[in-house]
Amino acid sequence: QVQLVESGGGLVQTGGSLRLSCVASGRTFISNVMGWFRQAPGKERDFVSAISRNGGITRYSDAMKGRFTISRDNAKNTLYLQMNSLKPEDTAIYYCAATSKTWPPVTTPDWYDDWGRGTQVTVSS
Repeated sequence: QVQLVESGGGLVQTGGSLRLSCVASGRTFISNVMGWFRQAPGKERDFVSAISRNGGITRYSDAMKGRFTISRDNAKNTLYLQMNSLKPEDTAIYYCAATSKTWPPVTTPDWYDDWGRGTQVTVSS
């Protein structure tokens, strides 16, 4: 079974930055799209960003565009999310996910096969 483990979350002030990582391990899995989702208390899990297998295609939620950058290092089996200019409304648990599909409707959680347990990001005002 593929294991996805997020790290890098924490408490920052408005305008600060964090870099999240997601390391994949376990059985061999040919990952295609990987993505980030987030979930705030009492809200649904929302799309943040996604990236194709070789990094050639990326997609961002409008709320994150220009502030967040997704990347991956396949040699290290690691997905990253650089978050800049953080706002209190970015406070949420951030989850990484992976799918065997080449480029499905990446904003929809149902298309992803594997999920991490999440890392907490808290932005104070």
